[in-house]
Amino acid sequence: MSDVLDRSIRFGSNAGQPLTRRDGIAKVTGTATFAADNLPDGLLHAVYLPATIARGRVTKLDVDAARAHPGVVAVYTPENRPPLQGDPDDKPTMFSFRIEVLQDDTVRYAGQPIALVLGETLEAATEGARLLNPDYDMQTPRTGLDDGDPFDVEPGGFGRPAGTTHGDIDAGHAAAAKAIDVTYRTASQYHNAMETHAIVAQWDGDQLLLDVPTQALNMTCAAYAYFFGIPVENVTVRSPYLGGGFGSKAIPVGPSVLAILAARASGRPVKLMLTRQQMFGPVAHRGATRQRLRLGIGDDAALTVLDHDSLSETSTFDDFHEPAANASQGLYAAGAIRSSHRGVRLDIGTPGPMRAPGEASGAAALECAMDEMAEAAGMDPLEFRLKNYAETEPGTGKPYSSKALRDCYLQGAERFGWAGRPMAPRQMQDEDGLLTGWGMGTALFPAPMFAAEARATLRADGSALVETSAADMGQGSWTSLAQIAADSLGLSMDQLEFHAGHSSLPDGGVAGGSGHTATAGGALHAAGRDTIRQLGELAAGDPASPLYGAGNASLVAQHGRLFVEGDPGRGESFTDILSRAGVPELIGSGKAARPPEAGQRHAMYSHGAVFAEVKVDPELCQMRVSRLVGAFAAGRIINPKLAESQLMGGMIWGIGFALHEEAKHDPRTGRILNADFAGYHVPVNADVCGLEVVTVHEDDPFVNPLGIKGVGEIGIVGTVGAIGNAIRHATGHRIRRFPIRIEDLLTA
Repeated sequence: MSDVLDRSIRFGSNAGQPLTRRDGIAKVTGTATFAADNLPDGLLHAVYLPATIARGRVTKLDVDAARAHPGVVAVYTPENRPPLQGDPDDKPTMFSFRIEVLQDDTVRYAGQPIALVLGETLEAATEGARLLNPDYDMQTPRTGLDDGDPFDVEPGGFGRPAGTTHGDIDAGHAAAAKAIDVTYRTASQYHNAMETHAIVAQWDGDQLLLDVPTQALNMTCAAYAYFFGIPVENVTVRSPYLGGGFGSKAIPVGPSVLAILAARASGRPVKLMLTRQQMFGPVAHRGATRQRLRLGIGDDAALTVLDHDSLSETSTFDDFHEPAANASQGLYAAGAIRSSHRGVRLDIGTPGPMRAPGEASGAAALECAMDEMAEAAGMDPLEFRLKNYAETEPGTGKPYSSKALRDCYLQGAERFGWAGRPMAPRQMQDEDGLLTGWGMGTALFPAPMFAAEARATLRADGSALVETSAADMGQGSWTSLAQIAADSLGLSMDQLEFHAGHSSLPDGGVAGGSGHTATAGGALHAAGRDTIRQLGELAAGDPASPLYGAGNASLVAQHGRLFVEGDPGRGESFTDILSRAGVPELIGSGKAARPPEAGQRHAMYSHGAVFAEVKVDPELCQMRVSRLVGAFAAGRIINPKLAESQLMGGMIWGIGFALHEEAKHDPRTGRILNADFAGYHVPVNADVCGLEVVTVHEDDPFVNPLGIKGVGEIGIVGTVGAIGNAIRHATGHRIRRFPIRIEDLLTA
């Protein structure tokens, strides 16, 4: 009996087991095929030339020099770019932006593609691009939040968040016995997944084959079909492996469109892969914010008002505004709540969704402000939150699992040892003389669900094939989704063949918003149950079967057998049922989507609480996060090992947000000065220690039939504020900007 089956018997299912990821060996041995690993015959290499100014126009390119370089096949500029059928200013899918594809000589941000070079080798294309040696008519760039005129964001869906108001804001301010009015700043951050954006494009007539990392395979097909004026069924996307995405790989980008154009014009396959420096430009980023929070409490320390306004950067030509103020909409039970969003147009690439968009930035400010309010009230920060967290969703009154949030507070605090925390700052010092501080932050993240489809085929030998075009960008979808599928069919994992990552398969939806497991998993579960339903009909209608006349409603599938619920002895194997019926296979299909009425009746969130310990050198002001404990309630956990990994990854990102990540612009040119890993800092192994995750049990029967929520992003949300609050507790200084730098403490 296999180890997998042993665990299934002991725990009752595949889901819930800490299985090792199915794709792990392929990745660590180098046999996994990522997009740029595809090298078809006749391949040309594409390199685009990025603008080195942020505002102006290109006045000259030395095209002759580039074309004359050995190995250069073609040079494309706005003067000879092949025609594009779709308007690059249109947005053909839910997650689309206006893109730059050499429409004209205007430069709108540093890093924008201004030419494309094709070469027989990567080296030839790279040198050809260098030889273009552009001249510019440069204008003064606008790259800071004070460089433009703020405007109110007009709500309009993706990238244009709506504000909200609950209760009488003026009355809430007036009723406050104590109040704070504070402003927090967060820096712009750029996607830096291990795998940069890449594409290999091949045309066969009007059939387009793309190897491209994408978080939404079928949506990607629709976008490129629009741009090239071909039927969506003519586009095939292969994306079995992604080296990270963070939100940026759900969106079509200009360089990829240019590579496809070049492949069509040249009649040969074309490969383009962004350099690390080129990730700081056309593939979106988390926009900088300036957030003003005004909080008030009554004599009983209950919040009377939570007033949160966010000013965020966007580009001059499109809209994506970090929805930071939305972090204040669903967490605390203030008598009046207002969230509002304003924008500033700058000479930058359009921002976009980046892991925990809105919640990460907004909670960083909100959780620090909550600590400031707790100090004003003379209360412990945990006790203050326990007093003010919402039992129902503010403004709507819809119930959510507030007990889960309370459990996160209490279990996380106990594991961390919070009860020993002194109230006053600068009271703890370790044996090395380092100032020690403890802080906490609350995590709240929506539990969305998209739409997906799946197919499950039960074979005569008792094995099964399950299929959906799901994306795995490193979170472990190949494993957790297969666990769900195996359970739905009553099989062990070694009896299951799982196919994903190809657009010809049923639409697996979008891997984003921490909703992919619920979405694609729901479709796989439905497909498996449809297959078992058909199997049950065969058995129940067969006089030779022990299940004859039993009826589907009372049948259970487990370990490759179908039996009567409550009577395991009355049943038979899948193979016997199919063999006697002469049926070689049964094919079931399934769909998953959240009914609109479900969201109207219940508020749906994952919850968490993060507790941080920091050490600060009292003389040098060097900071180190020495311990993090995160307690999270996220519904049914399909794979504890993968969930813990995702939550830890989020908490590590929180360390980067709080202490490391910040893009800096040259005020003269608008270029990003630290567009590489030498200057753009992210946490490394030496920055991370003492990480602990507590998964809090939660049964949520309303979020979806499987009770699944997401864990990919919530780990970031409470961590940033927890670290900021711990630094305040260690040093006595409140720093109201992220990342917190040594010089901030030195000059405080």
